[in-house]
Amino acid sequence: MPVKNQRRAASAATLTVLTLITAGALPSPAQAAGTTLTVNAGTAYRPVTHVASGGLYALAENGRPADSTLLPLRMNTLTQPAPGVGQKPNGQPAGGDSLLVAPQADRVGAAEIVRMPDIYPDFPYKWVSWDDWLGKVDTMVRARLNATSVSNIQAWEVWNEPDWTWNTAAAGSWNAGWVRTFQRIRALDTVTPIAGPGYSSWNQSSMSSFLTYAKANNAVPDVVVWHELSGPSGIAAHVAAYRALESSLGISARPIVINEYAMTTEVDVPGSITSYIAKLERAGVQSAQRAFWYEYGTVNGLVVNNSQPTGTWWPYKWYGDMAGNMVQTVPATQTGLDGFAAYDSTRKIVNAVVGNESGTNYVRVTGLSGSSVSVTLESAPNSGRFTAVSAPTAISTSTYTVNGGAITVTVPNMDAGRAYHLVVQPTSGVPAYQQRYEAENASVYRATRLSASSASNGGYVGRIDNSGDPRSASYLDFVVNVPAARAYTMTVGYANATGATATQGLAYNGGAWTTISYPPTAAWGVFGSTVSTTVTLRAGYNVIRLAKGAPHFAGGTGYAELDYIQLT
Repeated sequence: MPVKNQRRAASAATLTVLTLITAGALPSPAQAAGTTLTVNAGTAYRPVTHVASGGLYALAENGRPADSTLLPLRMNTLTQPAPGVGQKPNGQPAGGDSLLVAPQADRVGAAEIVRMPDIYPDFPYKWVSWDDWLGKVDTMVRARLNATSVSNIQAWEVWNEPDWTWNTAAAGSWNAGWVRTFQRIRALDTVTPIAGPGYSSWNQSSMSSFLTYAKANNAVPDVVVWHELSGPSGIAAHVAAYRALESSLGISARPIVINEYAMTTEVDVPGSITSYIAKLERAGVQSAQRAFWYEYGTVNGLVVNNSQPTGTWWPYKWYGDMAGNMVQTVPATQTGLDGFAAYDSTRKIVNAVVGNESGTNYVRVTGLSGSSVSVTLESAPNSGRFTAVSAPTAISTSTYTVNGGAITVTVPNMDAGRAYHLVVQPTSGVPAYQQRYEAENASVYRATRLSASSASNGGYVGRIDNSGDPRSASYLDFVVNVPAARAYTMTVGYANATGATATQGLAYNGGAWTTISYPPTAAWGVFGSTVSTTVTLRAGYNVIRLAKGAPHFAGGTGYAELDYIQLT
């Protein structure tokens, strides 16, 4: 929905400063009244890809918001307005042109979906004629084809909320309109995926009608999109219903993108957002984006004054810190306490974000090793849209005794509007900074995340095959965070069964390209071989790209699969 309710005045919440407690070894407490969320650290279900860290109209021209607010979030996918945007939501000037903001999205490792009807200024969109619309489609597609330095466009979104914004009286049925527009895009661009239908909510009968008609006319969307704006509890059922429908129609599995989630009463509330992220992750969607209610270029309320985080920024930052695999979380119900968690096997760290419940509650973490662990607990306030929050609120740091591979952490006096962050780690031997970055956790463009028992963390990226076309080039972007500006040895785990040395391009922070070479190995999907090079990084966040093909790089030779990079 481009035009939302008028901006809400955010109420500032007073931050309660809690004393940092460092305790001796604490046994897991007996469970009292309250709700328990179980985190099964030993049960991984997908690689960390920061599925729900995107946003609708997240970016605006001239680098808004600042890169420094975006890099820690490790953003997945954005939906931005069409080239030549006319959309003026809430009366503000048109902005966020997908091609103009693409360089910033690229700098922070994010892909973009282009929302085509935002070429129009009004919402609901005012239909003019088929000649007008198809002429605009041609103009938008040609603009993208001419933007040869832009490689992070994921898909064309044909229309937004056609279940109520498509003018059937003037334009005919939506299903026929979809096919006609799909064919017009494909007449000019046979490469870029096409996304639809973009319904304002899940609707079984409408989706069935749409997919049946699209299949009959060879116009099935490459990416399936709809919105979740009625609370998170139905997400799992909706995704399951779509998968069953897809299968019943004989349509191969499509990526699912929930390109708007959370209403105005939820989008600025860390506890509510935590519940959305948990359910989106468990449902297995490819990506999800915060709905647009405010200004272009604020990630819809995560950033204020262009460079300051709000309270809701912090759970996304904790999400961005996750590495390794997402692990199973089991809530008692679908409407109260919930959370999402990841386990980084290289550092033996469990990261969990929980919320959406009041009172004293519990997080039971299973699948732990060792006799004791350190547990740090902090929270992010429900501070509203316009209040900057420079740091989370510290609650405690304690040592827990592990019983039967498990601990139960008490989270006292919870506020349903807050999000709570637990970090469970060994009491000693944890590296000072993350050194290993798994390929499957990176931003992956036109390549495939795969699994193998010999791969670090069990996953790798293969089919990094394409070069020569910015619409299909294959590359990975690793967003890394290092403690000091200096030269680092970068070790790359890889496989190359071509029988000859393969090469890829290496660049970081948008700098000059060099080439990295991979001598042949015994087999595809079998890891243990490494090569090393030197990279000179700035303190803090950096983006390292390994590419078969990318803008300003002529292209690699042969083929290689990537397991991880390690910085020492």
